[in-house]
Amino acid sequence: MSAATSETADSAASGTGAASGALTKPGRNELGRVTVHERVVGRIAARAATEVPHAGSAAPRLLGRAVSGAVPGVRGTQLGAAPKVAVDVDLSVATVEVAISVRWPASVPEVSAAVRARIIGRLKELTGLQVTDVRVHVTDLVTHVDAPPRVR
Repeated sequence: MSAATSETADSAASGTGAASGALTKPGRNELGRVTVHERVVGRIAARAATEVPHAGSAAPRLLGRAVSGAVPGVRGTQLGAAPKVAVDVDLSVATVEVAISVRWPASVPEVSAAVRARIIGRLKELTGLQVTDVRVHVTDLVTHVDAPPRVR
């Protein structure tokens, strides 16, 4: 058996190379198809966004408008909470829309770019999805930091 034939046989057996390329389609391989629910993709994207320093949950909304924590009865923005995420998955391609807050004095463009990169990387790593678009909406600039709770 020549080296070229051996390489082709090995790549076909392992599911890599040109031999498997003819068998596979997006979201499918020779063993079947894997589907990741949009809710799972959304949770991974939200968790990935919270891994970025200076990024956190979106500003709370009241009657469809973002409001600050200064309004009585409305919680303040919490950087530790998960942001709001909307996801659209079509076979092996995903688009993500995320609303975040940024901590003052961090650079909004830098934090947004880091959130975008982290979401794309995590979704590729954990689901194998190709992310074609990540829209980051910054809804609040957090100028205060809540004190940690006291231990009694």
